[in-house]
Amino acid sequence: MHVAFRRSIPHNLIDPCTASGWLDLLNLPNSITLSRIGCIPFLIWVLSSNVFPHGEQELLAAGIFILASATDGLDGYLARKHGQISSMGILLDPMADKLLVAAGLILLVRYTPNLMPPWIVVLVLGREFLITGLRSVAATEGFAIQARDIGKMKMVIQIVAVVAAILAHRWYEWNFWGFIVGVELIARISIWFMLVVSLLSAVDYFRAFWERVDRSARSHHKVGIPAKSGTASTPTA
Repeated sequence: MHVAFRRSIPHNLIDPCTASGWLDLLNLPNSITLSRIGCIPFLIWVLSSNVFPHGEQELLAAGIFILASATDGLDGYLARKHGQISSMGILLDPMADKLLVAAGLILLVRYTPNLMPPWIVVLVLGREFLITGLRSVAATEGFAIQARDIGKMKMVIQIVAVVAAILAHRWYEWNFWGFIVGVELIARISIWFMLVVSLLSAVDYFRAFWERVDRSARSHHKVGIPAKSGTASTPTA
């Protein structure tokens, strides 16, 4: 479990200031990312309305969330494969992920309050705000904090937790020809696992970020170069 730092600005970014640049912003990867954001109102409508009978409502909401989540890796893969990386795509992709997860968690506080207490949602979303802030500070220094395995695992667990909690609103367990699947048990385990992994990843991000800032401050001190304004510096006694 570690975090690597890299330069945050690729050399092949699309320039939106040109005429062709505006057209390139509507490429397939960015369209897929926007479709993920577009699924959020439908998810809210399905879980908040009384149009659908019980069972169909949960299945439809879970299907929308799974379909939207499945586009997460697809847009990045297509952007890298076809050389369509753009500044808008870099901005929209993580924002779409956070909006989708935040919408799902907040809806579950009302939809399944016995499974998703508000304080868990506050901690998980607080972690997202913390990492976003650290990335913004790192970007001002010319670096980006790149998530590794724990970040990918966190996203997968969040998807499982939201989908399982939605289904647990209708079903306690499923019986497939004698094979019992505890839907509510899976939901409870995945929600707590999501909380633990979110907190561990936040600690890991903050530790790596602080070590990077501390090394930068020490190197500036050794060569006699003042640290940049607004960055952390080593306190003096």
